[in-house]
Amino acid sequence: ERGPRISDGQRLLLAFVGMFCLSILAPAVQHWLALWPLNSGYFMPWQPLSYAFLHGDPVHLFFNALGLWMFGSELERIWGRKRYAQLLLASVLAAAFVQLLIASLGPGRPTVGASGALFGLLLSYGMLFPDRVIMPLFPPIPMKAKVFVAVFGGLELLMGLTGNTGEVECNTKQVKG
Repeated sequence: ERGPRISDGQRLLLAFVGMFCLSILAPAVQHWLALWPLNSGYFMPWQPLSYAFLHGDPVHLFFNALGLWMFGSELERIWGRKRYAQLLLASVLAAAFVQLLIASLGPGRPTVGASGALFGLLLSYGMLFPDRVIMPLFPPIPMKAKVFVAVFGGLELLMGLTGNTGEVECNTKQVKG
């Protein structure tokens, strides 16, 4: 008899934690796997995917993991493993494309984190369950999923436009050295 099935979301969470530990033990991992701007001289073809497995600090890792668990577990259960994996991949690659486009407009720094995947999950969750009431950690106010997605997306856009991004950008000195 087989034990309980480990979902792709759980595997992804384990990969996040494993890569975070590896990047602490071997900081050069961040240099090779972070998403560098195209004109930086450090860009590699695997980075539009690999950057999503790195996280800048434990808080960044915690909130991405929490969002993946809160919203991704139900989407994976409803859609199945294949469609769920396709959504995550498309979200990560789309976020990498947007990040590379924005970084090409000025001096860019390397980017890490699965926030792009999380935004894809949030948008999908909000579209599938618009009237479901959720209780976010911050602010701890019950709200419908469609409102949460709009508020969270708007705040991230505002922070991105003002230079206060929610996505973690690596410290260039740490990554280079």
